[in-house]
Amino acid sequence: MGSSSGHSNTPQGLEKPVTLRTIRRMVESGDPFAALTCYDATSARWFQQAGVPVLLVGDTAAEMILGLPGTIHAPLDFMLTITAAVRRGAPNCLLMGDMPFLSYQVDEAEAIRNAGRFMVEGQADCVKLEVDGTFSGLVSQMNRAGIPVIAHIGSRPQQVKHDGGYRSFGRTAAEASRLIEDARRLEEAGATMLLIEAVPSEVTQAIVDCTSIPVIGCGAGTACHGQVVVTQDLMGLTPWQPAFASPLVDMGAEFVALGQKWIDRVKTGNLGEHPYKMAPGETLGDPGEVARRAPQQSH
Repeated sequence: MGSSSGHSNTPQGLEKPVTLRTIRRMVESGDPFAALTCYDATSARWFQQAGVPVLLVGDTAAEMILGLPGTIHAPLDFMLTITAAVRRGAPNCLLMGDMPFLSYQVDEAEAIRNAGRFMVEGQADCVKLEVDGTFSGLVSQMNRAGIPVIAHIGSRPQQVKHDGGYRSFGRTAAEASRLIEDARRLEEAGATMLLIEAVPSEVTQAIVDCTSIPVIGCGAGTACHGQVVVTQDLMGLTPWQPAFASPLVDMGAEFVALGQKWIDRVKTGNLGEHPYKMAPGETLGDPGEVARRAPQQSH
């Protein structure tokens, strides 16, 4: 089955590559930056055209793409494959590779090798780890190896079994203090950015105030320098969306309408002009004669 994938005439919204230095400059100038999850080259191409500076190839792909029940089911090799696909679609976006469950928690040497695969095979600009302050040693080792780390704190979906379900963090003074200390330790260890998920606004503000690196929020309030959400939530393709990622379009209804229109076209034969013709001067001749000349298949 063929499909047209050429896009030489597609205008590029980001004319120059977005780098970590670009993001730091945006933070210094007070220019909030947007980030979206992305899992394929086609979507990545359009997001780059839109000018979205940061794309996260999140382990939410396990749920959004593979239909699995949680992010812990994202396979490492699958994540590497789709990270490289997003890079091909959006060569100028800053690309964050999300390291999946047990790709970095077991052994530091293995973690660095796997992170290196995201940088080399996946062509990511940085990797994201769901961590707390106890991972500062690993973050330091990755920093030493030249791997930029986005430290994901607060609600960590890979810990959902341990926590007994998804929940927000930092709702008590003690928990908020731990998050602030985690942020400090991870910055000291060399984290390039922080990603804070499902945390009260005042706790996020405290973290932004006590650190000097860019902070991306996911349901963490407006104090963050950048914001990221799951794209399918904004598209209205998920059965439930968090309040901080309410749908901007109703693509679910559009998909249903598209499917129904195609069913109608197939039934009515309204497929448009058929583009394939026999070469000039070529004819089949009498259909009966053609059938007699056709090679007989053995059964």
